[in-house]
Amino acid sequence: MEYQEYQLRETAAKLLTEEKVNVVIGYGLSKTGKVIPVFITRPEDAQRLVWNSECHQNLVVFLTRPEVKRLGKPAIVVKPCDARAIVVLANESQIMRHEVYVIGMVCEGVNEDQGRPSSRCAICYGHYPQNVDLVIGEAEDAPKDLTKEERRKTGKYQRIEEIRALPPSERLAYWKREFSRCVRCYACRQSCPLCYCNRCVADKNRPTRIPTSASLQGNFAWNILRAFHLAGRCVSCGACSAACPAGIDLNLINLTLASAAEEHFDHLSGTKVGALPLIGTFSESDKEDFIR
Repeated sequence: MEYQEYQLRETAAKLLTEEKVNVVIGYGLSKTGKVIPVFITRPEDAQRLVWNSECHQNLVVFLTRPEVKRLGKPAIVVKPCDARAIVVLANESQIMRHEVYVIGMVCEGVNEDQGRPSSRCAICYGHYPQNVDLVIGEAEDAPKDLTKEERRKTGKYQRIEEIRALPPSERLAYWKREFSRCVRCYACRQSCPLCYCNRCVADKNRPTRIPTSASLQGNFAWNILRAFHLAGRCVSCGACSAACPAGIDLNLINLTLASAAEEHFDHLSGTKVGALPLIGTFSESDKEDFIR
């Protein structure tokens, strides 16, 4: 990773020196030594960039922010899972792909805060970044990518199957326990690169579509609605689960829908440039065995 970090700094400095980009969105260190997002606008500041196992945040969330857009053409540092979010944003016309320089980092997995293993790496769709402008790192040094069949044997998928196997009453009781801890802080929304609406339906009050208080009814409505808004779009980066202060593994819901999309429609979000959205797209080859 040290050599990757060196290459990253050299690349960022060169891009800024040659004025190919106006800002590099990457990872740096806070005064306390914690890895945080940084926005580098001067070549000499490229030495602030870091790359290590603590670089877990999905920086793609900043690409749709107005204050970041005002900085000019960006370069952005991404992990393979983050790169898929860029594909989705481009497919949904939220960014112009040619206006973003994407630096893909070969990734061997990341940790969350304080060295805890990251839940987002429990299922990895690939260690080598795809659809990027530059790859930093040697692919052969990264662990082998998991096939669809291998992913379904991992602990995360097994947990989904365990929940699915519960009787409906016990399954409902499980999610009641989980959602009762939600404080409606919307950290999941703010950390998600694919939650980019100027005004979220949860904030609308004429009429009020979702109860605004942190009640069980409102919490169910919010979390289920958000999951369905991400159906066929979520790239399983795990940003929502990592951001939740209540420790709710929200990615389990999104992964359940992503698993169904892959199983029934062979759709893996963020892997195909120019792909039409799964929801709202009809194909004569779609399976119909779910119709009763």
